[in-house]
Amino acid sequence: MPVNLTPTPPERLRAIAGARLGITAAGIKKPGRPDLTVIALDPGSRVAGVFTQNRFCAAPVTVCRERLAQGHAIRALVINTGNANAGTGSQGLADARRACAEVARLLKCDEQAVLPFSTGVILEPLPMDRLLAGLPAAVADLAPDRWDKAAQAIMTTDIVPKARSATVTIDGHTITLTGMAKGSGMIHPNMATMLGFIATDAAIGQAALEALTRFAADESFNCITVDGDTSTNDSFICIATGRAGNPEITDTASAAFAALREAVTQLARWLAQAIVRDGEGATKFMTIQVNGGKSRAECRQVAYAIARSPLVKTAFFASDPNLGRILAAIGYAGIEDLDVNRLRLYLGDVLVAEQGGRAAGYREEQGAAVMQAPEILVRVELERGDACATVWTCDFSYDYVRINAEYRS
Repeated sequence: MPVNLTPTPPERLRAIAGARLGITAAGIKKPGRPDLTVIALDPGSRVAGVFTQNRFCAAPVTVCRERLAQGHAIRALVINTGNANAGTGSQGLADARRACAEVARLLKCDEQAVLPFSTGVILEPLPMDRLLAGLPAAVADLAPDRWDKAAQAIMTTDIVPKARSATVTIDGHTITLTGMAKGSGMIHPNMATMLGFIATDAAIGQAALEALTRFAADESFNCITVDGDTSTNDSFICIATGRAGNPEITDTASAAFAALREAVTQLARWLAQAIVRDGEGATKFMTIQVNGGKSRAECRQVAYAIARSPLVKTAFFASDPNLGRILAAIGYAGIEDLDVNRLRLYLGDVLVAEQGGRAAGYREEQGAAVMQAPEILVRVELERGDACATVWTCDFSYDYVRINAEYRS
């Protein structure tokens, strides 16, 4: 079961003025399962996105990048699960555009104003007959208060739907934010989210929204790993409908921008951590904190070496304090001038290693006790600078292998 993660009650998810969501079961992979979502946006809404760095990116990612780069005013998003539309060549691109064209026809907007998103099995053609047949029902279902249903409809191997709302006061106006994400496996930057969407009613300029989106992604979805595999479909989208009545935020040095950026980042961080808590087969949620580096980049380098190590992750699953595996991961992280005699390794508050070896006061039963908990902090002090970085990950259990072995069945 997910680690300390329960679904947000539907009544706590706030509607965003200017955004409506519709969901249907199109039978894309399994009959009767909600798997197709349309999000319709009022005129004047602004959209920004960050996408996977996987060179074998999915067709919808290519289409989204093109349309956002060309500056099209986005009026709708169409999201399907059950099929990634990745590794599908020119036909995949044609199918993604065809889905957008049908949504545009139903909503009476320009085809270039629709963004497509897909998640699921790679290297299989998108079943367009079922997707297109389902779109009228999804559009007919459009309503502002459908975030809980949409969060369920975008799931694949997820156990728990991931959605949350927040508010922030800016210039005397209450700004509302609601977000949802899906992801459980094939999670690793850049961009590690699979699919994530945050909508706000704030008024914000396009350039400022793009800067905010990049920052929030870097502080959240680019700080998680489940299995070290970067997906072909990762997409993080921020939507601003501009309906809150606040003065439009354009200055990225302003207090208003900082307040909105922090609110979006906190929401994105919760969604990102929820993905790890719901990682395939996860039983432990681990925070890997690396301090005292020369740069944030090298701190992340060390943190990810630990977080994606199968040997480290299986040891945590077993609550086995075989902590030399952590030292080995630090050693191969690629920091060539690292002085291992200066660094210190902590498990929770327990000092495990210093001066190049086991700490004099460390006892294995201390490590075992810390590792029994469902949430664990691993802290590394490099003692070579002032930079720091934090990464969130989970353990590897027997169920991770089972889930992925049976993924297509």
